[in-house]
Amino acid sequence: MLDGPPSFPSPTTLFSRAVRLRCPVCGGHPIILNWFTVCPSCPVCGFRLDRHEPGYWLGSYTINLFATEGAFAAFFVGGMALFWPAVPWLGLTIGGLVTVVATPILLFPFTKTLYLAIDLAFRPPEPPDLATPIERGLVAPRTPTGAAGGNRR
Repeated sequence: MLDGPPSFPSPTTLFSRAVRLRCPVCGGHPIILNWFTVCPSCPVCGFRLDRHEPGYWLGSYTINLFATEGAFAAFFVGGMALFWPAVPWLGLTIGGLVTVVATPILLFPFTKTLYLAIDLAFRPPEPPDLATPIERGLVAPRTPTGAAGGNRR
């Protein structure tokens, strides 16, 4: 058992854990169930990854949008600079479409954990954020109660 409150990780540690798709608070994993699904809480420390706030993940969508716009701008301007004056407009258009479709998909889990790290750097966890883990896969299934076969609906 620890004596006193545990120390909170530095912003550098928060961001390095987030980039590795780990819990920014404790470094535990897995917090990503699949490419598009984040656990409700860390299976190691119980940290609530949505911070008990409706619409919490809008910040990660904003980061994803900015990263996609930046990737598109870099691709488009870089392509124009590379091929100037004979710019292949059709190639840039198709490449730009591929960029704006692929970038948000590839960055999706990273923007979720990065936004969480940004939020934690400004707002350290509070007691309600550190609850018992509530992952569906880690909770034992409920057994029916009652006589001979349990309660049926």
